[in-house]
Amino acid sequence: MMNKRQFLTNIGKAAFTLPFLPYSSVVKGAAPTKSYVTKTEDDFWLRIREDYLLKPDYINLENGYYNFIPTPIMMKYIDHLKMVNYEASYYMRTVQWDNKASVRDRLAKFVGSTPEELVITRNATESLDLIIGGYPWKKGDEAIYALQDYGSMKDHFELMVKKYGIKTAVVDVPNYPESDEELVALYEKAITPKTRLMMVSHMINITGHILPIRKICDMAHKYGVEVLVDGAHCIGHFKVDIKALNCDYYGTSLHKWLSVPLGSGMLHVAKDKITKIWPLFTDWENDSDLIQRLNHTGTLPVHTDLAVNDALDYIEMIGIERKQERLQFLQKYWSDKLRNEPNITVNTPVEMQRSCGIANVGISSMDAKELAAQLLSEFKIFTVGVDYANVKGCRITPNVYTTTDELDSFVTAMKTMAKRS
Repeated sequence: MMNKRQFLTNIGKAAFTLPFLPYSSVVKGAAPTKSYVTKTEDDFWLRIREDYLLKPDYINLENGYYNFIPTPIMMKYIDHLKMVNYEASYYMRTVQWDNKASVRDRLAKFVGSTPEELVITRNATESLDLIIGGYPWKKGDEAIYALQDYGSMKDHFELMVKKYGIKTAVVDVPNYPESDEELVALYEKAITPKTRLMMVSHMINITGHILPIRKICDMAHKYGVEVLVDGAHCIGHFKVDIKALNCDYYGTSLHKWLSVPLGSGMLHVAKDKITKIWPLFTDWENDSDLIQRLNHTGTLPVHTDLAVNDALDYIEMIGIERKQERLQFLQKYWSDKLRNEPNITVNTPVEMQRSCGIANVGISSMDAKELAAQLLSEFKIFTVGVDYANVKGCRITPNVYTTTDELDSFVTAMKTMAKRS
């Protein structure tokens, strides 16, 4: 029998040499489980489910906050951690920047950006706040955001009100727009001659509502207004081509739907806009045309940067279009069963192009947080309650490992509580 040290050594070697080795196989010292090549689509997603170490206490329908990583990526991540720890300062002083640049180049291609316009950050909040806080504001300038946008960015806009004397206009996005033109007009009406920047959510985080970004950007640019896009829930969720969106700035988290370990994000800045943004921290790079000057955050957990590459391997193995179709199927599977139920409201548009894997549902006579608590305590289903703006309900975020049987349990639970209420 091998000793503990030899066993751990073999784990490290296996994680390094095999592209995707299920965690269960590694810890048992067994050979890899069956291939990702399967006979049917259902079999493929059941095979993907094997890559996740799922907590048996509940059905997890809250993958939006942190889309925890599949174990093949976890093993690669651990391997990177061990390597960086082993090489220590040697790694940090030799190849860390070259490795990060290589990962950045591949990520830029995946999202439809360029290496000259993209930096890897720690999360979407950091990415977006770098633009909001670094914008060359002057007193009297105006900014636009939506009531439904994420709180951290809204708070940062209001900090600019206090710091620079700018003004903000807040629009209210309807849950069920009649057309793209209605949404474009909503933002257009908020524009004045003093408007400089508007923030628009690519996917509203509380409802999963996907907005017509290209149309909004084209409209805004006619007025000379720049557009900052919050894509926190989009990269790795569905196919995104940033260049095709025609936005000026795009920020996202990579630890959500791309399934990178916690603490990874991305910022895209259009080439002609880089020079105007002030960095949060000064950097050794003083060339105002280079985006790297916006990305100085001191010493970082560089093994996380390396894991971006492994996450890209994994999603390319699945296929982004295939993942998008699966997530949309899962959302429609449960939401279509509840849309016409008495006492139940789905707070997400029904049109296919306006949503993907995320949706929100509530019971009219129940507080949203009470609903989430009841789902967990009685039905062992974990989700999150949302009660602000025009949204009252639970955000439901299945993942690629979620089964239709689990969603059937959720649908049954919602119907039971709706009748009871």
